[in-house]
Amino acid sequence: MISQKTKMFTLMGLFVALSAVGALIKVPSPTGTVALDSAPGFIAALVLGPGPGAVVAALGHLLTSLFSGFPMTLPLHLMVALEMAAFAALYGYMGRRNLAAGVVTVSVLNGIIAPATFIPLPNYGIPFFTAMVVPLLVASAANVMASALVYKAIEGIARGQVSDRK
Repeated sequence: MISQKTKMFTLMGLFVALSAVGALIKVPSPTGTVALDSAPGFIAALVLGPGPGAVVAALGHLLTSLFSGFPMTLPLHLMVALEMAAFAALYGYMGRRNLAAGVVTVSVLNGIIAPATFIPLPNYGIPFFTAMVVPLLVASAANVMASALVYKAIEGIARGQVSDRK
């Protein structure tokens, strides 16, 4: 018999693999690290829980950064990965209670607040924020909305609400 821990790690691995695929689907941005990598982390946060979702989202960002050559340096990408982990965990908590509020909150956090954290850093500032806010808002909204749609579909299947209409 397979343990719950083994099942959890297997599912997390599958979500990380999906993040790697999403990391290859880029949204044009100055850094080249804006991608569709976080949707699997957001789905994992809703389905598996905030902790596993946080791990998947952080690894998803690190994979995107790796594939792009860590353009903002490894320490800054680690900072972004921690932000992604926090956003995914928050989404896991919020989304199970109020999915729409979770979608809006995390889209704003990832699309506006995350690039704003770079404003006080040397060589980044307001120009970096201005250049990144639109691509991040677009990608964030796409990732979070995709996760919400998948979650609702999974939820419907689990409840037997999906028909076999052709």
